[in-house]
Amino acid sequence: MKSMPRVFGSGILAAVVGALTLITSPAHASTLTNSASPSKLSCATTKSTAHAPKSLAIPTVKQSYTNKTFTIVTNCGTIVIAADGKDAPVTVQVLQYLATSGFYDHSLCHRLTTSGLYVLQCGDPTASGSGGPAFSYGNENLPAATMNNYPAGTVAMANSGGSASNGSQFFLVYQNTTLGASYTRWGTITKGLNIVQAIAAQGVVGGGSDGTPVQKIAIESISVK
Repeated sequence: MKSMPRVFGSGILAAVVGALTLITSPAHASTLTNSASPSKLSCATTKSTAHAPKSLAIPTVKQSYTNKTFTIVTNCGTIVIAADGKDAPVTVQVLQYLATSGFYDHSLCHRLTTSGLYVLQCGDPTASGSGGPAFSYGNENLPAATMNNYPAGTVAMANSGGSASNGSQFFLVYQNTTLGASYTRWGTITKGLNIVQAIAAQGVVGGGSDGTPVQKIAIESISVK
């Protein structure tokens, strides 16, 4: 078991030993689909591979922030996220810091789930599900514990089960999903949901419902405005 992180205070993130693991399984399965249809996928060859996380200092964050736009360039196309800096200020500031520091560059999206939980998980340079920065922070902007509380297009943080165990890993929801209300919602996909859906349509390596995507997809870079 990984050690539990400490909650940060006074705008400073807490250091933590260890890193994030995969998000948990859903509280209830969802079979609803999103209206957007997967497109034919066209992915370039990527040289991105699993690697050690970039060592970064603990950032200082404000308790209030503004909305931002994250543009994620992948080898399969561009995904644009409207980041909710007003309702998830700490999360958006931390992710902006990681993105503009090159933490995510040339990292693989390591996990795809296709049954009950419909997400593509990214943000771990090690591609193991346990990588991340050497600090953590708490949850924000949690949904109600209702059906489909993480609808298609939602972008939320993965965590290791504690209320202050967020790091760098996040998941892109490509089909309406029901989860325990324990994962910070920090953005909405405004462009490129069809890319994630097309990745999902190709399935998981080995034919299961939870594992490495058959189609390799890598974050080549992220810009924030």
